[in-house]
Amino acid sequence: MQQQKIRIRLKAFDYRLIDQSAAEIVDTAKRTGAIVRGPVPLPTRIQRFDILRSPHVNKTSRDQLEIRTHQRLMDIVDPTDKTVDALMKLDLPAGVDVEIKLQ
Repeated sequence: MQQQKIRIRLKAFDYRLIDQSAAEIVDTAKRTGAIVRGPVPLPTRIQRFDILRSPHVNKTSRDQLEIRTHQRLMDIVDPTDKTVDALMKLDLPAGVDVEIKLQ
């Protein structure tokens, strides 16, 4: 019989929030007796934008902005019902996007 695995992917603009959330998830999973692989830092996605400073002329004068999206990936191997309940009750910060897949 194949082992079940929960794959959790975290995304946030602030790396401190994502590291704090990952630590909370790892602590919760280990407390319930599950094996945790990760968190694995995935490449940071950087979106860059060039915006004209002036509405009329001066095309060469621009502002450069960027948005950095940090990502972490972790696997919880062979989770119990206790592990799933504890993860569902976990309260994470507002700036963190959590994607959970059961494999």
